[in-house]
Amino acid sequence: MRIAVLGGAGFMGSNFVRYLIKGFSDVETLVYDKLTYAGRLENLHDVLQSPRLRFVRGDICSEDLLEHVLREFQPDIVVNFAAETHVDRSINDPAPFLRTNVFGVFTVLEVLRRVDVVKRFVHISTDEVYGDLYGVDGVADEAWPLNPSSPYSASKASGELLVKAYGRTYGLKYVIVRPSNNYGPYQHPEKLIPRTVIRLLLGKPATIYGDGSQVRDWLYVEDFCKALYTVAVRGRDNEVYNICPNQFATVRQIVEMIAEIMGRDKSRDIVFVRGRPGEDRRYAMRCDKVRELGWKPETTLSQGLRKTVEWYTNNEWWWRPLLDEYVLRDEPWRSRVGNG
Repeated sequence: MRIAVLGGAGFMGSNFVRYLIKGFSDVETLVYDKLTYAGRLENLHDVLQSPRLRFVRGDICSEDLLEHVLREFQPDIVVNFAAETHVDRSINDPAPFLRTNVFGVFTVLEVLRRVDVVKRFVHISTDEVYGDLYGVDGVADEAWPLNPSSPYSASKASGELLVKAYGRTYGLKYVIVRPSNNYGPYQHPEKLIPRTVIRLLLGKPATIYGDGSQVRDWLYVEDFCKALYTVAVRGRDNEVYNICPNQFATVRQIVEMIAEIMGRDKSRDIVFVRGRPGEDRRYAMRCDKVRELGWKPETTLSQGLRKTVEWYTNNEWWWRPLLDEYVLRDEPWRSRVGNG
């Protein structure tokens, strides 16, 4: 089987590529990635030399290059991770999110209309397309209305709608997955968990935005990769699959758990700063459909956080070059919004 992974040098994409290369001797993998600030060859350092891995540097908005590469590789499955993903950055500068997450998806779909060897397109979305479920009774299943709150989540919802339209109009066979909050090795320090670990390693206080009561469902990235592969090979065409472990915790609880794992003083080494503009208070999904395919999470939240802390502690070579003012600033959006 041949699988093309668009955006395969990013956090989730590189973990999925590693899962394919190390877990399946009969799978050939193509990584197509622009190599932005979050997509790095260092994320694939331990599998780049595999004879079953091919890397091409390219933008999903580059229609001619993408078509040439896919025609040459002849994939059975195309998985699209390529996206701008960080909410804070979308608040500061929405334009790149529209270019990649909307126009980029459109470009991929146009290419797939012409490269007819692809049997299935797997598009990675997010639980954030459902919007804030704070004060809402229940959890979102796959038929729940989309109600995005940020430029990031709005761009992801837009990309989903394009995929569905191409399925209806052109007969594209697709699967859309909506994972909950992923964490684990190779995640950029701009995200909450690696940012917390790294700040504590550097002797800086961990920061909690607002009161820290925001509820998320935390999914260890290796469990996500197993779920994604399950959906890619066993899922039904033209379906949406939520992927979540039902391991809910608030942002404050996550930061405090990390501080405890690292032996830090929660009263001294954690500070509260102004909350993110328009922040969603609660995400919650029902994930029965993916479990019906035979997947279930294997890593508890405590286990996953310990693994993640250990990985960042032992891999300073990987994260040290990524440190910048954005990562170290207490409020990453502060300088670009009009409210202070």
